[in-house]
Amino acid sequence: MNKQPKVTAQTKQNLTDAFWSLYCEKRIEKITVKDITRKAGYNRGTFYEYFTDIYDVLEQIEESLIPSLDELPPITILNQNMGMPFDMFVKFYEQNSKYYSVLLGDNGDPSFASKLKNSIKPILKQAFSEKYDLNPIKFDFILEYVLSAMIGTMSYWFTQNKVLPLEDLITLINDLMENGVINCLSKLSNEYK
Repeated sequence: MNKQPKVTAQTKQNLTDAFWSLYCEKRIEKITVKDITRKAGYNRGTFYEYFTDIYDVLEQIEESLIPSLDELPPITILNQNMGMPFDMFVKFYEQNSKYYSVLLGDNGDPSFASKLKNSIKPILKQAFSEKYDLNPIKFDFILEYVLSAMIGTMSYWFTQNKVLPLEDLITLINDLMENGVINCLSKLSNEYK
């Protein structure tokens, strides 16, 4: 029996949406196929036409959210003071904030942050290695540190309901990367007086 592609795509999307709705409420270990199919209005057999198990649903969602190298904009290092392209990261986070804020949150998938970092590292490595001759092992640790900070900051920004305007957040992060924590604290202390 040939199913119509639109119907098939809609069925898969309905199952995915049902899973996501449940995942936003509870940990993946607490979600069952029965929960998903009941919420979506399908039977178990229909679920298994599209997914092998619950973790497969999560994996497919995550894969759709990880930017591929051709989706990332090219990065050009213009001068020595340019930090990591935080604004590029913000755009991806905002486009997918509905998912990122959950996946990177307290009840999310700890491996998602690594997947996200590993998708962004190659383009940053290429951009910086064109300008600088870098020790690849140390540079990898630098990227891990910076990307972890970016992901953590974005997650925190969303959980705090974007209390700091985006422009201020980008300025703060760039200032931190260019001048370090102590200089930024000193600057903030002077602004507060």
